[in-house]
Amino acid sequence: MTLSASDVRYAAIGSAMANCTLPRAEWTHTAHLVTAVWLIRARGLAGAIADMPEMIRRYNDASGVANTDSAGYHETLTLGYLRCTAAILAILPVGVDLTYSVTAVFASPLANSVWPFAYWRPETLWSVAARRAWVAPDVQDLPL
Repeated sequence: MTLSASDVRYAAIGSAMANCTLPRAEWTHTAHLVTAVWLIRARGLAGAIADMPEMIRRYNDASGVANTDSAGYHETLTLGYLRCTAAILAILPVGVDLTYSVTAVFASPLANSVWPFAYWRPETLWSVAARRAWVAPDVQDLPL
């Protein structure tokens, strides 16, 4: 099976993030979503939930971003995006390539970085509690 140029590019983003070699300027909202798709496809939702938090913390440390109560890793955002990304991937046809999967996520509301505010109040989402641990949505349930 030959990989498309997009498949190769998307896999490279996920791999570079996991290996802490992705340039900091490239760790964008788009790269977060690509990495989530790449990781869920490779390890399933349970594996992504187990692995992504430490990957992000390690990446932040390597790129000079402190993981604190006000910056860096955010548990609620990470788990919310992973769960909703997995829900999108679960309804795709079996055997689709990485590019198809990424395109489906990019076509969803997750592509808009303000998406979480449909589910969490800002004061809840930006709380120390939500940054440290999963906090359930307080506006409406996630669309799972």
